[in-house]
Amino acid sequence: MDEILRLENITKIYPNGVTANKDANLSVRKGEIHALVGENGAGKSTLMKIIFGMEQPTEGNIIYNGKQTQIKSPLDAIACGIGMVHQHFMLVESMTVAENIVLGAEPGKGPIPNNRAMIEQTKEIIEKYNFVINPKEKISDLPIGTRQKVEILKALYKGAQVLILDEPTAVLTPQETTELFRELRGLRDMGHTIIFISHKLNEIKEICDRITIMRNGTTVGVHDVGSVSQQEISNLMVGKDIDWNIEKNPPKRGEVILDVKNVSVLDEAQRSILKEVSFSLHAGTILGIVGVEGNGQSELVEAITGLHKADAGSIKFHGNDIADSSIKQIREMGLAHIPQDRMLRGAVVNGSIEDNMIATFIDKEEFSSGPVLKTKKIRSWSEKLIKDFMVKTDGPEVPVKMLSGGNIQKVIVAREFSSNADCIIADQPTRGIDVGAAKFIHRKLIEMRDNGVAIMLISADLSEIMDVSDSLLVMYGGRFVAYFPDASKVSEEELGQYMLGVKQQTSEEVKGCIA
Repeated sequence: MDEILRLENITKIYPNGVTANKDANLSVRKGEIHALVGENGAGKSTLMKIIFGMEQPTEGNIIYNGKQTQIKSPLDAIACGIGMVHQHFMLVESMTVAENIVLGAEPGKGPIPNNRAMIEQTKEIIEKYNFVINPKEKISDLPIGTRQKVEILKALYKGAQVLILDEPTAVLTPQETTELFRELRGLRDMGHTIIFISHKLNEIKEICDRITIMRNGTTVGVHDVGSVSQQEISNLMVGKDIDWNIEKNPPKRGEVILDVKNVSVLDEAQRSILKEVSFSLHAGTILGIVGVEGNGQSELVEAITGLHKADAGSIKFHGNDIADSSIKQIREMGLAHIPQDRMLRGAVVNGSIEDNMIATFIDKEEFSSGPVLKTKKIRSWSEKLIKDFMVKTDGPEVPVKMLSGGNIQKVIVAREFSSNADCIIADQPTRGIDVGAAKFIHRKLIEMRDNGVAIMLISADLSEIMDVSDSLLVMYGGRFVAYFPDASKVSEEELGQYMLGVKQQTSEEVKGCIA
């Protein structure tokens, strides 16, 4: 196959001196699905931002369709035929599928688009690529898997020949992933090229043709996917042999730490998002909660952690009703929280790593004396956490915004895991995290559970939720629709059916999650 894109000796050094890429090389062939993998901070995201014109290289060349090319902005990339589907969708939820697909390139003259032409053009591109979507539906009414397709169609409508997909299956069920892969193979067979960024090595083995591995800002190897195992890919990412196995003993179930009874939450339009949800969380156990995003998981977490008050029901922590407690009061009772959105809820992005690691402990006697901070103690604490949680950085004073997404996540996890809490709400704790870091966090969760901590794990990663959880609850439509006392006794495919609402247990079976 002909080469469509080549990056030669790309170096990117930011103004603060941080080197994100050093002499990185990438060669992508026309009509292939090419995987890009590496640990957090390996330089993947920066390299993709350079391809899409969001960042400019300090040194190096981009060769596109055989010609040296300067891509100074995303508009330049789109004009070249390069599209990017970001991990967090960029759709206008109040608009229709058709309006989102043509946004910025609407048919018609003047400020008023030609609605008939817009619908027809959208239908044509949907049919051309064998997608099944109604162009007149609102984005807000679509499931996550269909929104993913709309993002892909947006790029194709604008003429993308090369598609960059960043963690495209992060929030999909197994059934939605299977459907997406069928469509990606169809795009490849039509001559499109796909750069596939993912931490899910089993999916890379399934869908990709070749793989480029990055480590410490540079590329360290290109392989045919069929010629390397998942273990070999992992070892190449970290530069040494790693044992990925997780030992997990049966849980020692203790007293009820968190008791949630008939909790309901309404949205701004007074519609029920969370519908009379009940469960008990015991010390020394990990309760997994899984569901397609938008089915009530976020509202449940917000109600428990004090971010949003429940409209009905009771939430008791250590037997005390916390419905009217503040976030700080709940934390002081012994509850830690790893939020789903690390940038919005988890980190002060303009603060340093040190600032973020100490944020919830700032008024403790160990780190302050009245208004005076014990700076040496704080620095020593931060350096220890950076080392223990393998945060890739030049030091604790580095601004969090200069870290990769995965390393920001490690900072948050380090802070919450070191809080001596006896209950942890871990909401998507390894999203965007490389395999090695994810396994490290999994081991930490199990270690804390073995020390008597009660853990509620919310995750869209089914392999994670099944490997780490002791028991499982499935959410759909704001309710629990299935309960599995033993997480090892259910398959990913069966979980997917409950997540999509195809199957439901009886109310009596679901009530088994109540102590």
